[in-house]
Amino acid sequence: MQLVNSVAGCAAILLVTAGTPADCEDKFPLTGDYTQNRPCKGDGNDPAEIQVKISPSEIVSKVTSCTIQKVRQEGNTIEAQVECQFPVSPLVGNVLFTARADGAISFIDREKNYHAILYRCSNKDARNSGNE
Repeated sequence: MQLVNSVAGCAAILLVTAGTPADCEDKFPLTGDYTQNRPCKGDGNDPAEIQVKISPSEIVSKVTSCTIQKVRQEGNTIEAQVECQFPVSPLVGNVLFTARADGAISFIDREKNYHAILYRCSNKDARNSGNE
């Protein structure tokens, strides 16, 4: 098992190698634009309600924005400790991302209250969606 602090890890990469933020995104396997529970249309017109953007430091959806605090990867599963901002108060918890055979990613929170299938949008879809 490997324990990585995603934000600090990327900061160290940038300082030591004089890299760019894109270098961190390349090293974090979940970086990208996704749709929830429905494959991307491919034309950039997916509803805002189902769009999700993941970077090495955060997960952003219409519902909330979550800061990724720690990441642990084992096989095809990534567990992330996140702090999500809600109107009432922030919520800290863990979420699991598991790569599926069909290329989609299964997402579930530790308490199993919320489950979704994330479908990666191609770079072309992401550019057209206005989420960058």
